[in-house]
Amino acid sequence: MALQGFRYFGNVFSPKKIPPRKSASLSSLHTLDRSTRELELGLEYGPPVMNIGGQTLKFEDGQWITDSGGNVSVKEVERLKKKNIQLEEENNILKLKIEILLDMDTGSRQTRQRSCSVSP
Repeated sequence: MALQGFRYFGNVFSPKKIPPRKSASLSSLHTLDRSTRELELGLEYGPPVMNIGGQTLKFEDGQWITDSGGNVSVKEVERLKKKNIQLEEENNILKLKIEILLDMDTGSRQTRQRSCSVSP
């Protein structure tokens, strides 16, 4: 009989269905093409531009174009990638050589300390 009193509150484990949300945007600006939006809103962004290593690049028609007007060649990019890999390998070899020299220096210092401590 005590459980019948809870029926008035409904089933706690089955929540009510939530109504669907309204449209997120009530503005029709998203339907306009880019040139119309620029005229309506005064937006004139232009192409993206960046400066890397003193060289200015612009993104136009799906390609990065240098400030001088020519395209960055694929061969030049590949050459720079190979050079970068070569320099990274050289850097790793030099780091290894430094580590070996430091180990050798530590070993020679330990030998000197032992020989000094043995001699009266």
